[in-house]
Amino acid sequence: MAATYDFPSDLRAGQEELHQVRAELSALLKRLPWSVEPLDGFSDDNGWRKIERPASPGWTEDEQAEVEKLRRREHELAVFVSTHRYWAELTGSDRVYARSALKRAHEGAEESP
Repeated sequence: MAATYDFPSDLRAGQEELHQVRAELSALLKRLPWSVEPLDGFSDDNGWRKIERPASPGWTEDEQAEVEKLRRREHELAVFVSTHRYWAELTGSDRVYARSALKRAHEGAEESP
């Protein structure tokens, strides 16, 4: 039997913002050079797979600040969501299913497996 969870609005909003911040951080990190500091490129084929990196100009101070801001907000939201008072109302597998349902709530899926 599938259960439906009545998540508080602040918990839903926190989880939704957490998804957004993680997506924004992921997109930003994909756009940035591979190294924070300027480094020469390299090629290494001594391991089990070949690794190549072009020279990295490093990140600007603004880019570093933006990554730090997003990481800090991601941490704040993760702590808020995971320690929300709502979780104290649930026990055992109900809590596990509810946490999974909350992660999918933005997709419209609120039922447990």
